[in-house]
Amino acid sequence: MRFVLVLRRLRRRRRPYGGRWEAVRLSPVILTILIAALAFSTPREIAISRLLPAAPALAASMWPVLPTILLGTFCLLVMVGLSFVYTDLGTPYTAAAIVAVTLAAAYASHVRLRREEALFQIRLVADTAQKVLMRPLPSRLEGIEIESLYVAAQAQARIGGDFYEAAVTPYGVRLLLGDVRGKGLSAVGTASAVISSFREAAHDEPDLRGVIHRLETSMARHGAAFPSPDLPERFATALIAEIPHGGSHLRLLNCGHPPPLLVHHGKMCVLEPTAPSPPLNLAALIGDRYYIDTVAFAPGDQLLLYTDGVTETRDRAGDFFPLPDWMRRQGPAAPPGLLDRLHRDLLVFSGGRLDDDIAALAVRCPEHRALEHPA
Repeated sequence: MRFVLVLRRLRRRRRPYGGRWEAVRLSPVILTILIAALAFSTPREIAISRLLPAAPALAASMWPVLPTILLGTFCLLVMVGLSFVYTDLGTPYTAAAIVAVTLAAAYASHVRLRREEALFQIRLVADTAQKVLMRPLPSRLEGIEIESLYVAAQAQARIGGDFYEAAVTPYGVRLLLGDVRGKGLSAVGTASAVISSFREAAHDEPDLRGVIHRLETSMARHGAAFPSPDLPERFATALIAEIPHGGSHLRLLNCGHPPPLLVHHGKMCVLEPTAPSPPLNLAALIGDRYYIDTVAFAPGDQLLLYTDGVTETRDRAGDFFPLPDWMRRQGPAAPPGLLDRLHRDLLVFSGGRLDDDIAALAVRCPEHRALEHPA
């Protein structure tokens, strides 16, 4: 029963392939029928029947144990039937090969299903971990439209060093987007520590500098508690944006992160910081002076925050993705549509090969903003 449940889950996961996957699953039956037909219709000297053990061997790669054994039994019956037509076909040897291959195929199918079940459980844990680390954002926060995008560079990956978060606080809507240097579990742990700290500090600290100091402290404590060989070089770029309640502007604190893009009154501009602020965990080396920029954010304006995985996406010629030019070509769009286009165009530009994790937040101030103050 457990294996059947695993197969059902895997079948649901492979549903996007449609009829092609079903045709592949029937290939052992098609191969058996083809070999049997050729064996009965060709001269004995060709001995096509010796290929019958290939059918259960193929079935082991995609079928459960019982159907694999049943197919091997059918192949054995076909061989017995051939023995009545060709008495000197060497039936005992081929029959023994069918039995041996079928038993080995059944065991291989059993091992494969156990591994697929274990892999499925691991993916469930990874999906749960990602939802805890980067939980899905609501489509609106205090009337502000928002959408998130996260794409792992590795096809089997679920979580990485890029992170984002958004919260409605007593000081307005606050957004966080960042990128931990490095990959692997250590980067994931650091990202988790930063996000957890932001979820608390965003509600407690009236000034964005206080939020950054809290993130800096949390990252340092995490590094001390979980040391790693690259700890001296571990840092994170981060960008915090604050949209006050009912305000017509936003505040930005950029700690070494790629500058966001703002479409204001139909014109796109790159929001470079007026003065550099140090990335997280580097304040002790280059100073802890943080600078906040204030820019207009009127109804209809759109803001795009992103990690360097977007701008460092390359095409086959080695050129980087021209994000500012791409943003200028985009007309008015809801955040979900904008990020869908971005993801699609990144895949087209790179030929389907994304070499780095990608995280992005699209934020739009609607024409008629609904005010929703937190309790």
